[in-house]
Amino acid sequence: MTIDKRALREVAEKATKGPWKVFSDIDTKTFSIHTPRDKRCENVIKWGGFDCQPNAEANAEFIAAFNPKVALALLDENIQLQREKDAIEAVALALRDDMRQAREQLAAAEQERENWRISFDNERYRADKLAAALNAEREKLVMANRSLITQHIRANSAESRIAELEARTVCLPKLPVLGSTAERYEGFADGASSMRNECANAIHAAGIKVEGE
Repeated sequence: MTIDKRALREVAEKATKGPWKVFSDIDTKTFSIHTPRDKRCENVIKWGGFDCQPNAEANAEFIAAFNPKVALALLDENIQLQREKDAIEAVALALRDDMRQAREQLAAAEQERENWRISFDNERYRADKLAAALNAEREKLVMANRSLITQHIRANSAESRIAELEARTVCLPKLPVLGSTAERYEGFADGASSMRNECANAIHAAGIKVEGE
């Protein structure tokens, strides 16, 4: 059932304001409705029902109870409820929009996080690869440095040895002075062995190894 609330309000505003009360005519067994301050014959509803109608009193009491004041109060309450309903619906729509926007932002944030994760994994892979290459180059540099140090030590040792050898002096024995040819032959024959031994001894004294002794 659809109630025309505007029409109901119009007739309620034109009617006598409540409260209303029921009045019973004992002689006629009829019921009328009036306001508490009504004088005689000033009833709101002069004849409220048919004679001997079984529910005439109940009908009159209902009409009195649902007077214009009550009707207007109910209509005002209905308007307030409708306003509250509209406000709730507006809030619900706003919340729905906020939730939709929040879901979109969440999806965008999750996608951005995934993009950052992929980018981080790629950068970490590049960094690991670069670190491995740097470690390999470092090992090569360490080995080269060790080789250079070894060569430098050997070079210093060789220079020291050369300087040491250059500083040594070998004093060879003097050759005897021979007169005649015969003396020369005899002196050469006699002194060859001793000269050889003296030379070897002199070289040994200088710290030089002599082979073929």
